[in-house]
Amino acid sequence: MKPIAIIGAVLIVLGAVVVALQGVSYVRDRKEVRMGPFQVAAEERGFISPVVGGIILVAGVVLVLIGRRRA
Repeated sequence: MKPIAIIGAVLIVLGAVVVALQGVSYVRDRKEVRMGPFQVAAEERGFISPVVGGIILVAGVVLVLIGRRRA
């Protein structure tokens, strides 16, 4: 299997998971500030919508098809 087809297969799986879960939310830690006995930490929350998952899924299918043509 060509590397481009493998990447396409991985994208298909990831896109299918995002679509099946109706989106994926994530939390990214931001900078932490310490001032004496006080500590302040911030989190950044994000969301990957199912539309993005569908786009990833379609891109994966295209890459698999391109990989099969070149074989």
